[in-house]
Amino acid sequence: MRAGGRETGPAPDGAGLAEAFPASGAARAEWSADLAVVELYSQHYRALVRLAVLLVRDTQTAEEVVQDSFVAMHGGWQRLRDTEKALAYLRQAVVNRSRSVLRHRTVVDKNLQKAPPDMPSAEHGALVLLERDAVVAALRDLPDRQREAIVLRYYADLSEAEIAVAMGISRGAVKSHTARGMTALRAALEQQ
Repeated sequence: MRAGGRETGPAPDGAGLAEAFPASGAARAEWSADLAVVELYSQHYRALVRLAVLLVRDTQTAEEVVQDSFVAMHGGWQRLRDTEKALAYLRQAVVNRSRSVLRHRTVVDKNLQKAPPDMPSAEHGALVLLERDAVVAALRDLPDRQREAIVLRYYADLSEAEIAVAMGISRGAVKSHTARGMTALRAALEQQ
């Protein structure tokens, strides 16, 4: 289809992507965001979900956190100053949204009525089975910032600089949280 002398529909022979889209700036910007999100999603979705699972301790919630982060990035693509840092933006969004989930859980947990001690809930039995892994259990007992720093460093294999960006803290604070967390993990595992 032609509009004003320009091709507006997809090229029938699969020719270049740029030729298949309108020349308007808004359409190109939207296409750029779409392409970037698809590319980032296909390459990093699983790793971001694994990161979120370790932070929020729940796969379904972790998937929602990551999906929301991708949606937010797509919606704010035009405001992203350096598109090369889109992955760092996503990591930081995942960490921040995970923190929000944990804060919300804390408020909900404070307001829930506790089950009588002689009648543990069905969820209690399931959680006991999941928490048998000593390292995961010890990791869960760490303060949030220490757990985040250790997960980002040793599970996500990020550098101190990348962790600092994802957590929104300085590199020195990353070192401090990581060292304190590792000391606490060692002590907890030695006691078992």
